Amino acid sequence: MTDLKFEQKRSLSRLEAADQLTALAGMLRKGGDAELELGPGTLSLRIPDDLRSEIEVEVGDGQIELEIEFKWPTSTSRPATAQAAAGTEKAPRRKTVPAAKPGRGNTSTSRSKGVKPSAAETP
Repeated sequence: MTDLKFEQKRSLSRLEAADQLTALAGMLRKGGDAELELGPGTLSLRIPDDLRSEIEVEVGDGQIELEIEFKWPTSTSRPATAQAAAGTEKAPRRKTVPAAKPGRGNTSTSRSKGVKPSAAETP
């Protein structure tokens, strides 16, 4: 489920598109708390130092579609894998849960007491 979605579709000139991308580039360069004027409103975001990006170009049906996408987590802390890669923190080890013994008839999916789910298993 999406917590928030903002979408704006409108026609604009090449210069207006360039101005919008320039404003977005300035916001990304600044980072932290940033604001972007979008028509009648202002979009306020917190932008971290590290982002993921995706650029997609599709040509078909007599038109070209260019999508530029940036993603980052909503939390302010860096993921454990990024911290481990940076050498700042060890990645947590996953505890293994012994398999049910054959012939016991236990079809329950509950976990053993005392074993906490890893971050990857948390919904």
